[in-house]
Amino acid sequence: MTIEIVIKWSGSEYRIVNLSLENNVSDLKLEIKKQTGVLPERQKLLGLKFKGKPPDDNVLLSELRIKPGAKIMMMGTREEALADVLTPPEDLPEVVDDFDIGEEEIPIENRDIYLEKIERRVQDCKIDIINEPREGKKLLVLDIDYTLFGGKIHDTDLIGGSDHKSVAENIHELMRPYLHEFLTSAYEDYDIVIWSATSMKWIKAKMDELGVSNHPQYKLCCMVDSLAMITVDTGSRYGVIEVKPLGVLWGKYEQWNKTNTIMFDDLRRNFLMNPQNGLKIRPFRKAHFNREKDRELVKLTKYLKDIAPLVDLSPLNHRKWESYRPKRNTDDTQSAASSRAFALLLNSRVNCIPCE
Repeated sequence: MTIEIVIKWSGSEYRIVNLSLENNVSDLKLEIKKQTGVLPERQKLLGLKFKGKPPDDNVLLSELRIKPGAKIMMMGTREEALADVLTPPEDLPEVVDDFDIGEEEIPIENRDIYLEKIERRVQDCKIDIINEPREGKKLLVLDIDYTLFGGKIHDTDLIGGSDHKSVAENIHELMRPYLHEFLTSAYEDYDIVIWSATSMKWIKAKMDELGVSNHPQYKLCCMVDSLAMITVDTGSRYGVIEVKPLGVLWGKYEQWNKTNTIMFDDLRRNFLMNPQNGLKIRPFRKAHFNREKDRELVKLTKYLKDIAPLVDLSPLNHRKWESYRPKRNTDDTQSAASSRAFALLLNSRVNCIPCE
C-alpha cells in the first residue's frame, strides 16, 4: 500500500508519493533528498516520533502510523549553501575525512530489508554496458578515489584541474603508478567495472582524463555511480552508511556472482554487504610525495594473476592477499604468466602505456 507524505521545507511543499508502508525512514529521507537536495544526514523531520523519540532510519513507515497526506516540516540545508563554511582554507594540511569502519565483522549482508533494497536497485537502476561481458571471465570491480587516482572526485572540481588536496598540477601526476599496466594485465582474466560513489558525469570525465575509457590494450565493461548504492544501518557503532552492494551487478548480469567477483576499494565499508568479495587497497594519498614509491598495483597485478585460475574465489581471505601463494598443483603456465606480469610491472620505467 502506497502512502502520500507532504514535506514542508523552505517555504515550499514537496509531495512524496512513491513509498509504501513497507519502506523505512531511510527510504523516506532519500526521496526527500531527490526532491530538495538536502542530504539525509542534514535532515531533521519535526514531529516524527517513534516511542516518544525521533525514529531511527531503519524504522518502517508502518510503525510510525503516518496518516495519508500528512504534512511533516523539515529543517535542513543544502550542501551548496554550506560551501563557504565547510570549505577549509587552502593552506591547511590535508585532513582525511573518508569515514571507514574497523576490522570487526558487521553481519548485515543477509538481512531482508537490505536484500529488498538491492532488488529495487536491480529493477530501477540503469547500467549502460560499454563492452559486453566476455564468456569465462571473472569480474573485477574498482573504486576510483584513492584507489586508481590520488585525489577525490568532487562536483566542484574543474575538469582537467588538479585535486584540491594536492599540489600536483597535472592529472597524470595524480594517476596511481602502473595504472594502465595493471588494467592491461587484469583485462586478460577479468571484465572490468568502475564503481564510484559520485555522479556518472564525473566518473566519465575522470576516466577520459586518465586515458582509461578508450585505452587500446583493455576495455571497460561498464561504469556504475552512486545511484546503485544503498544505505545500511550498522547500529550504534557507525550508524547509517552507504555501501556498494555487488548484488546489484549480480542481479542484472547472471554470469557474475560471488564465486567469480573481486572488488578493490580503499574503504572497507563500501563492500560491507559482500565482505568475502572485497579487498581493501592501500589508499593512494599525497600523490606528489608517494608516486615514486607506490607499488600497490604492481603487487595486486600478481595477486589477480595468481587467483585467476581458481573456479571459486569466495573462500579466499583477501585481508591476507599479500601472503597468498598459489598451490603447487596449479597450472604452471598460469604461474609463469603471473611471474612475468609481476616482473614487467616492477621493472617498468613509465607509469602508463601511451594511448594510440
